[in-house]
Amino acid sequence: MTYRTLKMLTVLLPTFLIGGFEYMRHEYLLSYLSMEMGNFLITMLTLTISFLFATWMFRTISRIHDRLAEEQAKRAVYEERERLARALHDGIAQSLFYLNVKLKQGKVEDARTAVSAIDNQVRQAIFNLRQIPEESGTFQQRLETWLQEWSGLTGIEIETSLDIPNGQFTAAEEVHLFGIVQEACNNIRKHAVARHANVRFVPSDWKGFELLIADDGKGITGTAQPDTQAKYGLKMLAERAAALGAEWEIQSGPDGGTILRLHKKGGITR
Repeated sequence: MTYRTLKMLTVLLPTFLIGGFEYMRHEYLLSYLSMEMGNFLITMLTLTISFLFATWMFRTISRIHDRLAEEQAKRAVYEERERLARALHDGIAQSLFYLNVKLKQGKVEDARTAVSAIDNQVRQAIFNLRQIPEESGTFQQRLETWLQEWSGLTGIEIETSLDIPNGQFTAAEEVHLFGIVQEACNNIRKHAVARHANVRFVPSDWKGFELLIADDGKGITGTAQPDTQAKYGLKMLAERAAALGAEWEIQSGPDGGTILRLHKKGGITR
């Protein structure tokens, strides 16, 4: 049932039922019903119709909302798979081009390095595709499972401290947050030369949170901000953070390494 149909029923149904009863009362029932009894009956009729109609209407709206939310969640997952597929295609295409150049130059060791890079990219992409958050269990459980499997795959020890309330994020928001964690961890694997990593999620006031992803690698120079970076990975982080309504920054840790901080202030709107 469409919202237009609901609107028409909301306007017409109570009007015709209550108005029809009033017409019948004045035309045919005045000799049988006193004014007091008629007023009492019309009040009870209005209450009953309003209660039944409101209950039915809100159930219908709830079903429509649930269906739209389910479709939005599926769309978010499909879009994430397409993004990962594009990233895999672009990464392998660049590596294959590099491999072809090195083979023509007769640089076998460089070619072997390129083959190893392609193998790692394919493994990581398959792992990411398999772990998109559409499986059973809570979002926190899926995220913890992914992080532990990522640690086993990369050999980088990871410590997690996650406190993600159930229902804090929609399915689409879970995809964005999951993608941020994936991108940050992939950057640690590729660039940080780290041995340890730490992921911490702390909720704040209504729907607010802070996410910290830190490593003990070689660190960065200065502070990265979303409007000053041209790299695709950081642009993706900025877009996902914006979709969550959050702010982010990347900076060097006090004892070395790199820290990604994502935070959103709590509020009564999303």
